[in-house]
Amino acid sequence: MQEKNARQTNQARTEATRKALIQAGRALFAEKGYADTGTPEIVKAAAVTRGALYHHFRDKADLFAAVVRAEAESVASEIEAGSVDAPTAAAALEAGGAAYFAAMAAPGRIRLLLLDGPAVLGHAAIREIDTATGGGALRDGLAAALPETAPPESVNALSDMLSAAFDRAAIAIAAGAAAPAYRESLGQLVNALIGGATKNPR
Repeated sequence: MQEKNARQTNQARTEATRKALIQAGRALFAEKGYADTGTPEIVKAAAVTRGALYHHFRDKADLFAAVVRAEAESVASEIEAGSVDAPTAAAALEAGGAAYFAAMAAPGRIRLLLLDGPAVLGHAAIREIDTATGGGALRDGLAAALPETAPPESVNALSDMLSAAFDRAAIAIAAGAAAPAYRESLGQLVNALIGGATKNPR
């Protein structure tokens, strides 16, 4: 029993250290950007040793990838929460789009996910993270709203293009563009893509 408690204590300590590093990295990367953030200030903000950083992450880029993945997962959770009660697949897409804009308004998310993320991690890594989180949910939502005869490759292509449109709109809104105009326009785009489909009611 004592050995089991010791293992649980060590595991909890390890998880707490990793969480502290991700939280500290998130705050600094969002405020200063990846290039201007150094590992000494990360470990200082996390109140851990430099050795602890390199025990959990290979380097600063590996920590940044963990931060980006955590942010993407948070955005996906907010989209799910905002669209789960929609009565149809088409309505879920619209609600999910609104939830995406609300989620991306969180300070630092545009920089982390849409600016520094692709520049630091590369297209392939960002695509993998996106597919496992919000991008995958968008693809599934489109597949549910489109006719069953829609070819999978067409659904994938539409999902990629719609995702890019949402990202571009989020960047524009963060830069001061009129948010209502973008939300309305993207709602019209979604409706045009799915042709007003209302199949698969929830």
